[in-house]
Amino acid sequence: MFSYSHSNFIVHQLPALKDNYIYLVEAKSSDLLIAIDPADASCVKQACNHLGKPLTHIFNTHHHWDHTDGNHALKQYFGCVIIGASHDAARIPDIDILTGEHEPPQLPGLIARVMDVRGHTRGHIALLLDDALFCGDTLFGAGCGRLFEGTPAEMWHSLNKIAMLDDRTRIYCAHEYTLANLEFALAVDPDNPALRRRKEQDQIKRTHSQPTIPSMLAEEKATNPFLRPLDEQFTASYAAARNIAAEAMTVFADLRRHKDHW
Repeated sequence: MFSYSHSNFIVHQLPALKDNYIYLVEAKSSDLLIAIDPADASCVKQACNHLGKPLTHIFNTHHHWDHTDGNHALKQYFGCVIIGASHDAARIPDIDILTGEHEPPQLPGLIARVMDVRGHTRGHIALLLDDALFCGDTLFGAGCGRLFEGTPAEMWHSLNKIAMLDDRTRIYCAHEYTLANLEFALAVDPDNPALRRRKEQDQIKRTHSQPTIPSMLAEEKATNPFLRPLDEQFTASYAAARNIAAEAMTVFADLRRHKDHW
């Protein structure tokens, strides 16, 4: 378990399954302990026992099983409250509270903002707590989620929302995909020195069994190919090489298709 301190809370990062991350958010001024995307109940129970606190809430970013599989067992064990997107009410196990951008949940000791970041799925949401964004499968380290239910335009709109947050926002995504994503990033953005530095640093982290996540939003904007269309120079260069229109959304859509078949 890795832990990261923020102003009003501590984030505990739990590796799970093959490459998932589950996050426990522990409020500093209340008894709140929230699990974000609990793919596996057993490791959450162990972490709660280690902290000496019961789980009070679960927040699901979307309905996929590797984000919700622990819901039922954890609710049975702790009696915790499960929060998920209104759009996913029928698809999230044991959901109690429906939430969205205009109906953020009340979390004792924390101020929560919910962001609609559809694209990977039609009901995908993210949780913003101060300078920490729990974005599920929307934005990854040097990558973004596949478009299983949404359109390129929807995902690009969601990524733009995230890009408008403070550059110091820490990105807590749900999977350790960074090194593989960096290989693709270097293939489409080979002249980016920040990208080469990131690969070196993240390779060292993984060699020492350390997570590459969380990353900083500023780093993602500089190195993540799916945010690079925000840079006009990158957009023009990539569009010329692929013989497509030099428009940010068009370039993003082409990058997503390219990655799908890479």
